[in-house]
Amino acid sequence: MFTPLCRWLLKLSGWQIEGQLPDCAKYIIIVAPHTSNWDFIVGILARGALGTRIHFLGKHQLFIPPWGWFFRAIGGSPVDRRKNNNLVDAAVQLFESKTDYKLALAPEGTRSPVTRWKCGFYHIACKAHVPITPVGLDFSRRTVVIRTPLQPSGDIATDMHEILSFYRTIKGRHPKVIPDFVASAKH
Repeated sequence: MFTPLCRWLLKLSGWQIEGQLPDCAKYIIIVAPHTSNWDFIVGILARGALGTRIHFLGKHQLFIPPWGWFFRAIGGSPVDRRKNNNLVDAAVQLFESKTDYKLALAPEGTRSPVTRWKCGFYHIACKAHVPITPVGLDFSRRTVVIRTPLQPSGDIATDMHEILSFYRTIKGRHPKVIPDFVASAKH
């Protein structure tokens, strides 16, 4: 019942989905550009319309009453960004402990302009041996664009160049520049 409702709501709002999710049990979805609170709503409707259970990580403040139950019910897991914890290893463990697990992340980490993307998704994909599926919310065409999955090669600079090139074709609700990849000391 939820899938037809989400399809109807997307159609009613003029949105469409281009492409399809991979036909495998485990993968990471990265969604960008993140420029508006509407991104979450469009993303949840698209996920519902696709009929696939996709999990997400959210700031811990979203998971307190009265809405905490709702965010957990739709696949959310709280993350306390104030604590110095190893999010990559925790996410890899989720992939290893489940037979069917899809995780959506926003690599920008904020709606504000950024000079570099967070690359945790890439490290999770490498360690968990899962593909990365880039998804763009193109507000100019009112289209959720699902790109062909990328199996990380281990060459983060090359893979990130390919990923960022895709996102430069996507226009967020409030357009912003997609930065070039800059390796940090961690890479």
